[in-house]
Amino acid sequence: MIAFASRRPIWSLIILLAAAVVLWLIFAPWPPGLEEVLGRKRIFLNAIFGGITLGALYFLVASGFTLIFGLMRNVNLAHGSLYLLGGYLGFEISEFTGSWLLAFPVVFVIVALLGIVLQHQVFRRMDGEDLRQTMVTIGISVVLADLMLWYWGGQSYTIFAPDWLSGPATIPVISSIRDTGEIVYLRYPAVRIAILFAAIVIGVGMWLLLNKTRLGMFVRAGVDDREMLAASGVRIQYIFLGVFAFGAGLAGVAGIVGGTFQSLSPGEDTRFLLASLVVVIVGGMGSIPGAAIGALIIGLSEQLGLIYAPTYSVVFTFLIMAVVLAFRPQGLLGSSR
Repeated sequence: MIAFASRRPIWSLIILLAAAVVLWLIFAPWPPGLEEVLGRKRIFLNAIFGGITLGALYFLVASGFTLIFGLMRNVNLAHGSLYLLGGYLGFEISEFTGSWLLAFPVVFVIVALLGIVLQHQVFRRMDGEDLRQTMVTIGISVVLADLMLWYWGGQSYTIFAPDWLSGPATIPVISSIRDTGEIVYLRYPAVRIAILFAAIVIGVGMWLLLNKTRLGMFVRAGVDDREMLAASGVRIQYIFLGVFAFGAGLAGVAGIVGGTFQSLSPGEDTRFLLASLVVVIVGGMGSIPGAAIGALIIGLSEQLGLIYAPTYSVVFTFLIMAVVLAFRPQGLLGSSR
């Protein structure tokens, strides 16, 4: 963080000011004039928490995508289908076993195995051919979407969280000055808070793995110069196979998360693939912190847009992407090389 501030003092100042404004809006009592512009503070805070938890879901999907697309340079446009397939499988497993938690490791393994097949049979044969990878994975996503539509139909499915996560949690906040500035409690679904903490743990773990371990060093070195690393005796193909499997399994796990506090239905694969693309573009290809920041920005823009400008809420996401591409094409935390 100190190194980032020393390299980019202007960006650091902008981020610091934005964080200070957001913290003031959340924790400080609101004056009556601000309430007239933004409405009741409870509505605003619900939108903020909704955007943060939606960003956590986007991060779970996009973090696997940034490993496959941003770090390994594999154009996998079937990533959204892996998300939806993981959600459907999680629904079936949780309904059959009655265990929400058991669905996570089982779905991770199944979708990771599918990722291994994709990496070994598709991407290994078209290494470096971005256009062929794009066209083939679009075809795979269409086939998977039709198979899922045939088996699960066109109705929506919801995965029920366990009883210990099904109720609301209470969050203490400070009301507006008009309400005497007293502390009130905001009720928010406990399962979304649990998902947020899980996303933070997964994100920190992935960053540590890629930046502080020998395996992460091999992955980054293999992306930069595969031939040189292979000549040193490292089985880079096995490493890439494992990274691809992990990214695919993470998309499947995200499908369970998405089916728990939203729903699963045809078309969700395209929606989350598009969201992952936007998050990676905004945050920067191959950057786990960039994916986290991009997911948070997109999640907040969607939720705040739905509250304050529902007609134009979809436009905000693409407007953010256009601004980032105009002023920083490599993404907020992407490398310029």
